[in-house]
Amino acid sequence: MFSSFWHDVLYQPLLNGLFFLYGTIAAENLGLAVIALTILIRLLLLPLSILSERKAVRLASLSKKIAEAAAHFKNDPVKQREVARRLLKEQKVNPWAKAVVLAVQVLVLVLLYQVFVGGLRVEKLNDLYPFVRRPDFVNTMFVGFEVGQRNLWWAVAVGVILFLEIIAVQRERRHTLERRDVLYRYVFPIASIIVLSKLPMVKSLFILTSMAFSAILFGIRKGVTAK
Repeated sequence: MFSSFWHDVLYQPLLNGLFFLYGTIAAENLGLAVIALTILIRLLLLPLSILSERKAVRLASLSKKIAEAAAHFKNDPVKQREVARRLLKEQKVNPWAKAVVLAVQVLVLVLLYQVFVGGLRVEKLNDLYPFVRRPDFVNTMFVGFEVGQRNLWWAVAVGVILFLEIIAVQRERRHTLERRDVLYRYVFPIASIIVLSKLPMVKSLFILTSMAFSAILFGIRKGVTAK
């Protein structure tokens, strides 16, 4: 039952979506098809992404209030913690929107791995729907790199950009950071590099495209809040 659901409802639609894009707007380049698929998925998740950005705005505002409280009660650390706890409780925001966006992206990463694991064999193309053109040859090269092969440099690129992204986010709530947040800043990018270096480059390409999309949303939000 589960294997049928996984194949028919999750894997096969993603495979067909990828190769539909491959044969149309991606001009028969699988790397471009992955980028187009990523952007399409993020556009579908845009309402949830906007909710998540609104949460980030409220957290940034909360960080400023906590900083003001810390300055006002600079000689009373107990009072500082009390005010911080109260503000956090009052401004509590349900993180479900961001959790759903992340869960969908993780699911797509797993499905993409299934598409590329073992190479793009002929049998996999048998799962294409009748209306999706079956290519005679699959171009898996993207800017000189093979998307189905491991690549350390693309993994490093993800880790570096992820590190910079975490710094930007944490800077907005620097007054509420804990030790585990500082640890996360370094451990998560390093762990990402290690994991992605063991996987096909297509994973790094998907993550980089998704992060670029998030960066655009972040920039728009910063522009709106700055007004």
